[in-house]
Amino acid sequence: MPRSRQPNRRRFLQTVSAAGAAAVLPASSDRIFAADSPNERPVFASIGLRNQGWVITQSALEATDVVALADVDANILGATAEKMVNEKNTKRPDTYKDYRSILERDDIDAVLIATPDHWHAKIAIEAMYAGKDVYCEKPLTLTIAEGKLIEKVVKETGRVFQVGTMKRSQDNFLKAMAMIRGGRIGDLKRVTCGLKDFQPSPSIPVADVPKGLDWDFWLGPAPKVDYRALPEVREGYGGGVPFHSNCHYSFRNWFAYSGGKMTDWGAHFVDIGFWGIGEKQTAPIEVTPQDFKMGCEYKDGYPVPQDRYNVATTFEVKVDLADGVEMIITSEGDGGVLFEGTKGRFFVNRGKLAGKPAEDLASNPLPDGAIEEVYGGPHTPNHVVNLINSMRSREQPISDVWSHNQMLEICHLSNIAMRLNRSLKWDPSKREIIGDDQASSFMSRENRKGFEIEM
Repeated sequence: MPRSRQPNRRRFLQTVSAAGAAAVLPASSDRIFAADSPNERPVFASIGLRNQGWVITQSALEATDVVALADVDANILGATAEKMVNEKNTKRPDTYKDYRSILERDDIDAVLIATPDHWHAKIAIEAMYAGKDVYCEKPLTLTIAEGKLIEKVVKETGRVFQVGTMKRSQDNFLKAMAMIRGGRIGDLKRVTCGLKDFQPSPSIPVADVPKGLDWDFWLGPAPKVDYRALPEVREGYGGGVPFHSNCHYSFRNWFAYSGGKMTDWGAHFVDIGFWGIGEKQTAPIEVTPQDFKMGCEYKDGYPVPQDRYNVATTFEVKVDLADGVEMIITSEGDGGVLFEGTKGRFFVNRGKLAGKPAEDLASNPLPDGAIEEVYGGPHTPNHVVNLINSMRSREQPISDVWSHNQMLEICHLSNIAMRLNRSLKWDPSKREIIGDDQASSFMSRENRKGFEIEM
């Protein structure tokens, strides 16, 4: 990666120093939008456009001007630009294969990042040093160390950073939080997070890289490997790509790029569970895998075959928390969260809020302002708009990096525990695994040469 194009900490600090002590933030934060005019439409760009990338780009178009797009797949890059013109009646955005071309622009206030997980930390950190606020899809990180680094850069640069755990902006989950805060189930004792399972893959052979895809750039920080795919095409959400591959959509099933259902859906439902418990009041102290199955054979924490999915396909993990509340993370049952307290229990997911405490809302509704109190202000179901409001106030949004990382550390620890098939003890104050050097080695990873995060 050419150093001259790399936004970094040195350049950021030089910018701040040159501007004087009063200019704490880089140049784009001084734009009229953020500083003075609540009616000014901010200028956004999207990096990573497939599936959720298009979803959040559409959400942003409600209140922003999206002027640039970046993706390493020329097919999805061109198709997304056309959709913006034809379906959303907007001016055709500028398009780039290399996201750094977006970061170099002074007219962009914020970036939306929806790349595969292994790219999140690098792009987000470089964007902050380039003076951009950030919306980054969940799960935010591939490792615990990346989360700590992102927190450091958010604090150093003063950027506003929204994580894409958009269930924090959805009605059912806000009602659930208000019910817990209002004592509707008494003292919380147990939280069960259902994430759903998935099927292991057959052997996936080496295949030709699809035309238009820059495979080396897609891999980026991850190790250099061959592209793999079977010919069957996926239907529905994520359609138009191979059902089994180590790339589009299926990247979630390989530890080199993601963390399986544990981090993909855990970033939603473990987040809601931990939010209900109260992330400021508690922390994990031990993670114990009780029953699980990996997608392939493992040795010393690493997959033996390289030709198939390698994350956990089914699992049940027990998480002991410092205040005595127990959390269970399971692939069984419906996707959602079951909260159990001393006075009752209820289940919540995007389409359901069920149980007697929920039924009682008909005769005993939540008090006025309860949702706003949970949300920290006026509620918007558009998670991107919550970022925009936070950009105006320069306060962190509903899904801030600190609460997200505290929750996601549980998911990362659960994956490490399953890879090694043993319980892990956690020091929440130091954010370290206790007495297990081998497990601790999985808390970070080395980026491939040429794709390092320059600090």
